[in-house]
Amino acid sequence: MDTTFTIQQVAKITGLSVHTLRYYERIGLLAPVDRLDSGYRCYSNKDIEWIEFLNRLRFTGMSIRKMQQFAALLRQGNETIHERRGMIEQHEQDLRAHMAQLEENLKYIEYKIRLYKKMETNES
Repeated sequence: MDTTFTIQQVAKITGLSVHTLRYYERIGLLAPVDRLDSGYRCYSNKDIEWIEFLNRLRFTGMSIRKMQQFAALLRQGNETIHERRGMIEQHEQDLRAHMAQLEENLKYIEYKIRLYKKMETNES
């Protein structure tokens, strides 16, 4: 039997708020979540894995709109694998470019730190 989770448990596991989980469902990032007879949402391990993937996309800068496009393609089935792979590859390229830019900025900041340390030494 598959383990199920309440929305509060999923919020704690994924680091998203209850509000964000409901929002993600409302905008189509999450497929409609199963519900108990009481009407409460009932999440599965598969739901949590998908949310964790969405978190990774979001934390690495993918827009909500792109994530929605990806989720819509996923719901269309295996015939969209090529498009989904293409989206992920483009995101990877964008992420690598951003990382290179961050690395360049970090090097400049490190240079400035060395410069200020040298200036402090010369003041003494």
